[in-house]
Amino acid sequence: MNGNVAVKEVSDGYEGDDLYHLKPLKKTQVNPVFSELCSELGVNYKQQGAWVDEFGKSLREWAEKNFNNPVKTLSLFSGAGGLDIGFHDAGFDIVERVEIDSRFCDTLVENSKPDEYLSKASVVCGDIRDYIPSAVGEIDFIIGGPPCQSFSAAGRRAAGVQGTQDERGSLFEEYVRILQTLQPCGFLFENVYGITGAEKGEAWKRIVNAFSGAGYTIEHRLLNSADFGMPQHRERMFIVGVREDVEYRFPVPTHGPDSPENLPYNSAGSALYGVMNTVKPKQGLGGRFSHLLDEIPPGLNYSFFTDKMGHPNPLFAWRSKFSDFLYKADPDVPARTLKAQGGQYTGPFHWGNRPFTADELKRLQTFPDDYKIIGTRAVAYHQIGNSVPPQVARMLAVSIMEQVFGNKTPIPMPTLPPSKELGFRKRKRLLTKRYSAKAAKAIESIKDDLVKMSILDERGYSAYLGKDLSWIECNDGASFDVTADCRSTGWSITVSDYKSKKNAKLESSVDVFPIEGNEWPIESKKITLYSYSSDVRSYSALWKAFEKELRDRNIKADLVQLCGYYQYKPSFVCRLHVSDENDNIFMNRLKPLSKILNGDGVAEIMHESIMEKKLSVMGDNLIDLAEWLKLLGYEVRNHNTNPQIEEEYYLIPYAFPTLSPLSVQRKKSLKNTK
Repeated sequence: MNGNVAVKEVSDGYEGDDLYHLKPLKKTQVNPVFSELCSELGVNYKQQGAWVDEFGKSLREWAEKNFNNPVKTLSLFSGAGGLDIGFHDAGFDIVERVEIDSRFCDTLVENSKPDEYLSKASVVCGDIRDYIPSAVGEIDFIIGGPPCQSFSAAGRRAAGVQGTQDERGSLFEEYVRILQTLQPCGFLFENVYGITGAEKGEAWKRIVNAFSGAGYTIEHRLLNSADFGMPQHRERMFIVGVREDVEYRFPVPTHGPDSPENLPYNSAGSALYGVMNTVKPKQGLGGRFSHLLDEIPPGLNYSFFTDKMGHPNPLFAWRSKFSDFLYKADPDVPARTLKAQGGQYTGPFHWGNRPFTADELKRLQTFPDDYKIIGTRAVAYHQIGNSVPPQVARMLAVSIMEQVFGNKTPIPMPTLPPSKELGFRKRKRLLTKRYSAKAAKAIESIKDDLVKMSILDERGYSAYLGKDLSWIECNDGASFDVTADCRSTGWSITVSDYKSKKNAKLESSVDVFPIEGNEWPIESKKITLYSYSSDVRSYSALWKAFEKELRDRNIKADLVQLCGYYQYKPSFVCRLHVSDENDNIFMNRLKPLSKILNGDGVAEIMHESIMEKKLSVMGDNLIDLAEWLKLLGYEVRNHNTNPQIEEEYYLIPYAFPTLSPLSVQRKKSLKNTK
């Protein structure tokens, strides 16, 4: 079984303009490793559907017949069991799993019952910090990946990555504690790529030094799951630690341009072939952006509706949303990374313009069809998206079984030299060109239907402004009356108390000026918002009414899209004017509010002393001002709302109110509630 295998010609280099269409530069002779491995196992990896399930089953059967001494393995931070499945299939004996989330434990327990996938593994549901490792007995290997939120892209976008300063980011210390107690032959540690950049690299140094200090030689690699047969691009950092007398190298990719055979990626459409959905697929998304999903070409996201992609009605600003916002998977290529959690518009979505079912997500994450995920739809999504893909775990486990424990595998697995750089991140940077071409083709086919909505130049309505910052047009129980006069010569939006007297006086106004040189989608460059109400909430109502006109006229989805993401230069500035006779609306906070509208103290993380100076406030008045701004609808962040922000620092991303009922920041407290 480990004899000579046939060789064939494959490319030794590639050229092309994107990730999926590459041309060979030259030919070289290589061993067709993965195809031979599948042949030995009796698996047809070219078939559509869940061939990875058959691969895992056949690999497990082969291991049971050929490995006499089980490798006793402890699983930490087990989640739904993705790593456990892969290592179990490769012949590792998972003896115990430790997980804190009781919902995830329900899944682990269910699949540990007799005749289920991991029937021999016990489950410890509790905090890793309370776990006593000596009770598990002798352990040969440890696997696990601590929570990654403190190193994630969401953390970076929130205000930089806090890393090991976050309580979750320090859980690697518990991993090290258990290693030092049990002294296994080795371990595998998984986390997000952002772990290397946390705290300017200092967190990564501490993690590597801690593992080395526990007596292990470290080999680490950033891997893309699609390179190992997954129908999904998912970049994760893996660390394998071994004793000093053992050398370990990561396996070469089995699929894609970096694989010896240049096998095509496993596409999302192929992976879902024949899936039996146990729950009927949910049709549509609901909400005000749901209709946009129908127009987005497979493989693209909200950026389809941006100037950058050439859309004639660019509702969104470039890079103003996460890349998974309204992302629709392409059936012909691997999907982008599944997310453990997200909002209503967090993709990937099915190319049939609907959310994926849990059964479909299991296929995309390479969970076996017969592996049971327990919980509601949201809980199931969380568990699947949070897991290490079993197929990636299988290939890593096979390489570890061979190199660390000296067990012969069906086919010797070639390894990556430390100096060998994989090309998936470079190829990723080439995708914009492909996306732009796809967007242009889609726009060309529908451009005759892309017109601005026909809205009266002048209209009036009444609306209710809720405590949750909802803005609902209604006739009964309204808060304000609104008149919007939106002509090419100038926009004038007026807010007054509901059914107020006609002789109400002007209390305040805001002028909005486009910054010269920026794209400005509104015909008029003169926009004024007028308040004829002494109610402080009328200030919020002005911006809600302005945003409604942008949305209803199909100009922009919201104010942030008009302004642009806060880390870029804004497209407009504002000026506040208040009546000289006004003595009750903005008296104490007029000056700081005016400064904020002018852009002072905005879009930059700054120490409270600097912000106090910029906004002309003193001492404890800053936190009071911040709380008041939140009531008006401003997003304000500090250490208590976003742990990535250092203590005594603040961030006001935008010069205008942006919070809505769905905003996560709306419910967070700026004050320490402990």
